Formats: sequence, C-alpha cells, structure tokens
Amino acid sequence: MNKNILGKSAFEKSDVDLLSNEEELRYNRQIILKNMDFDGQEALKKSHVLILGLGGLGCTATQYLAASGIGSLTLVDDDHVELSNLHRQILHNDARIGTLKVTSAKTALHALNPHVNIKTISTRLDDPALALLIKEHTLVLDCSDNLNTRNQLNRLCYQEKTPLVSGAAIRLEGQVCVFTYQEDEPCYQCLSQRFKEQNLTCVESGILPPLVGIIGAIQALEAIKILTSFSAPSTGKLMIFDGMESQWNTFLLPKNKECEICQKKDINKQE
Repeated sequence: MNKNILGKSAFEKSDVDLLSNEEELRYNRQIILKNMDFDGQEALKKSHVLILGLGGLGCTATQYLAASGIGSLTLVDDDHVELSNLHRQILHNDARIGTLKVTSAKTALHALNPHVNIKTISTRLDDPALALLIKEHTLVLDCSDNLNTRNQLNRLCYQEKTPLVSGAAIRLEGQVCVFTYQEDEPCYQCLSQRFKEQNLTCVESGILPPLVGIIGAIQALEAIKILTSFSAPSTGKLMIFDGMESQWNTFLLPKNKECEICQKKDINKQE
C-alpha cells in the first residue's frame, strides 16, 4: 500500500472495525484488488466522511461511498427536494418532493447499504460548529454550489489538516481538486484567488445530468484513495472535465505565495 497520509491511527483496528462475513461477501470484488485487500476495506469501515451538499454531486458521491463500505457518513444540507432537482439529483424521487434533502438521501443510502451509519444535519453551520464537525471526521467532500462555502470549508479543513475533496460542475464543465494540506501543497484558496466571485447557478446556466455523475464519482474515487492509501491522491492538481469533448485536462496547481490561508505565517513559530 502507499503511504498513509492520515497517520498511523487510521489503520489501528478494534473488533468493531473488523468485517463481518456478510460484509466480506458484499465487498469481495474490491477486497480482491491488489492494493485494497482486507486492510483497505477495514480502513473504509473505520472512516467518518463529512459531505456538504446533497445536490447532483453529493447524490452521486455518497452512493459510491456508501456502496464501497464507508463506515459513517454525515450529510449536511438545509434545502428541500424540488421537482427541478430530480433530473440530476438521483437519490431523490417524486415521492420525497418537499422533504429535506438529507432525509431523502439517508433513506436512499440506507436502502443501498444498511451497514453504513448515517447522520444528517439540515441547518447552515457557522465556523465554530463546522470546525468542530470537521475535527470529528476523517475526510470532507465539498459538494456545495457556491464559492463562499468552498472557501469556508477549505479554511477550516486547513486548520484541522483534514483532507478535502472539492468538486464543481455547471453546464458541460466540471472540476475536481484534492487537498491534503501537506507541506508545500496548495489549498483551494490558491485556486479561488485566481478568479472573482462567480454566482452562476444551474438555474441560470443549466446542467447536463451525467456531468454531475462523472464529477461526483471522481470525488468518491479520490476519497477512497486517501482513506485506504490504495493509490496516491491527485493533490496539487486541477482536474477539469470538458463534457462537450468528453475530455479530461489536468493542470498543476501551484501554491500561491500570497495565499491568505496556507501561507499565513505561524506567529508562535516566529517568536
């Protein structure tokens, strides 16, 4: 296996982390992968993943995480299911229009895999509440739809050194970035400082359903790579998908020397 960026404690086992006979059969096709084995599967079972946003990206990413055997998911979203969501937010359905997205998603995910523990939060969180939540989790998935939330998550994940997998999609374009906040790695602010606040939404610009499926699935894949050390995560890169050409383009994301988050000087170290 590759180096574990989560620290040695991520692979310490207890009886509750061991797989049952039913789980061994359920996850057999991924356990037999050379770099996964039982250690990787048990690491997934031990993991606690925080997902912010249960729209198109969150609906896709959570399905693959739940199906893969993540031990615990915490779903955060304060929106309700609307008819216009259903063409791309595939955890929801007509019968659950008007219900909270986190409630709808929990129902669907438990039907997919009853072994996953799922907690829901249906309120917007301020910095102290969100920071505490991040501290309790192994990894965070940013499936939100606005720049302010992405910057907030990045800032708080950087403080806690909790890995963040960020995704975004609109029209026929999508992007994924992975941040583990190791030395000399960039953070999301290094990227977002390069462009001004953009208020484009799916309502105004449109979105094709398979696009959020592609981006959300890659977010889930990158999360699994981090949690299991199955493969090196795609840190320091900006991965952009062009749906019109069905083509991925990957760019190096340099650390911004003037970034107000990851280049902030540590006063205590200076003293």
